[in-house]
Amino acid sequence: MRLDYVPNPPTDLSPEDQEVLERVKVRRGSMGLIPLDLTLLHAPKIADGWNALLGAVRTKNSLPDDLREIAICRPALINQAWFEWNAHAPILLKAEGFTEEKLGVVRDLHPKDKGALDDRQWAVLRFADAMTRDIKVPQALFDEVKGSGFTDQQMVELTATVASYNLVSRFLVALDVGEQNEKVPEWAK
Repeated sequence: MRLDYVPNPPTDLSPEDQEVLERVKVRRGSMGLIPLDLTLLHAPKIADGWNALLGAVRTKNSLPDDLREIAICRPALINQAWFEWNAHAPILLKAEGFTEEKLGVVRDLHPKDKGALDDRQWAVLRFADAMTRDIKVPQALFDEVKGSGFTDQQMVELTATVASYNLVSRFLVALDVGEQNEKVPEWAK
């Protein structure tokens, strides 16, 4: 980590910043504060906004778990945010019907075909890749994702998820939160 983490638990907080801390702790639940929180809490107002945004992206959307987690894992992989990958790949594997074979496609930096993924999973993977690598999503790909049964709400949720996890992964890598930057998984070498 390029900065010192704040103490766990943070100390000497103003009453307003203590309220921020309590909101972060509620979202984390029994897991407690993680290195990302202990970094963000250097700037409690940013931590508060981050907590609200990522809480909504993670828990207040209508995307199926597998699609949400593909949209999170692809920016982590492409941006080499191993801290994030290590947190979310296991969640993806727990999604209903998701297998190691499917995960193999998700963790392939440049998959040639959908392999074991279904059509929606493959479309989401390519959508996340386009947003992460090129920013612009080709109209044909947008139409393919939308046409695979996504509502307008889900298109916004998918786009916000990919965008948010590009934010997360770039923050994690820039500050080396969790000291994972140099711990490249064997399969990624």
